[in-house]
Amino acid sequence: MATKLSPTRMSRACEAAAYALSLIALFVLGGEAARADDYPSKPIRMVVSFAAGGPTDTVARIVGAKMGDLLGQQIFVENRTGAGGNLGAAEVAKTAPDGYTLLMATVSTHAINPGLYKNMPYDPVRDFTPIGQVGVTPSLLAIHPSLPATDLASLITVIKEHPGKYTYGSSGVGSILHLCGEEFKTLAGGLHITHVPYRGSAPMMTDLMGGQISMVFDGTPTALPQVRAGAIRAIGAGMATRIRALPDLPTLQEQGLNGFECYTWNAILAPAGTPQPVIARLYDALSKTLADPATAKRLDDVGIDATPGATPQQTAAFIGAELEKWAPIIKASGAQVE
Repeated sequence: MATKLSPTRMSRACEAAAYALSLIALFVLGGEAARADDYPSKPIRMVVSFAAGGPTDTVARIVGAKMGDLLGQQIFVENRTGAGGNLGAAEVAKTAPDGYTLLMATVSTHAINPGLYKNMPYDPVRDFTPIGQVGVTPSLLAIHPSLPATDLASLITVIKEHPGKYTYGSSGVGSILHLCGEEFKTLAGGLHITHVPYRGSAPMMTDLMGGQISMVFDGTPTALPQVRAGAIRAIGAGMATRIRALPDLPTLQEQGLNGFECYTWNAILAPAGTPQPVIARLYDALSKTLADPATAKRLDDVGIDATPGATPQQTAAFIGAELEKWAPIIKASGAQVE
């Protein structure tokens, strides 16, 4: 038979339980505060899910260098490629939430892949805590100079005259650049161009310059230097507005490709459960980094539009909106990866 406690004993038991809980809370919060005061006490790893030399890698190295200076510890970039960015993102999601492993997230890892892959190794919302947005990277359509085209109309004419002859590269099956290419083919009237996937933008750009592929959609950090050097020819900007670094390049929408928009973005995320004081410290360093004139110029020089001031809460809302935006586009494309 169960023992029935008297009201007095019940009251004392409740008081004892409350006291024990208060000690536990004090210990946990005190430990968290201590970790935040001491943070960071060692180098921080920033995972990039794509190849070295690509747009996301470029952003990570520029931003990570300044953040590291402000935090008093090195932030080193580690490239973990594969599965359209899923491998690197999944690794960060499963690491200890202590602020020493971060992810430079992209539209691929946190807006496209969840609607593209049947079996995702992480949840893009539940498994991460946002620190802040970094910037938006415009894209452009570029071709090998051997193609006899200088604008969108002449390029479409050349492709239609030789169906199946030309190829376009992307940073991987199901990547944002792949979807941009498929959307371009559809909106331009059902062009017959063969897709050639790569493991990242850097090897794709190397093959475009060498003439192994005909054209690409790519982010400005990778494409802009080659356009300026004359190694490739820019046909049109991929966003609704012109690229700040190439103000004389008309957008593809201006040239008649109504409704077309292709871009990527970056945000820094930590594993879910990272202590709030640590998130606040990282957000402060990121905000100061994006406000730094020298860093802002470096980002602008490679064609990245910085988005300073986006709080962790605003970043979470932005990712949610991007998931909703891309889901129907992916479904309409018919693209799916096991």
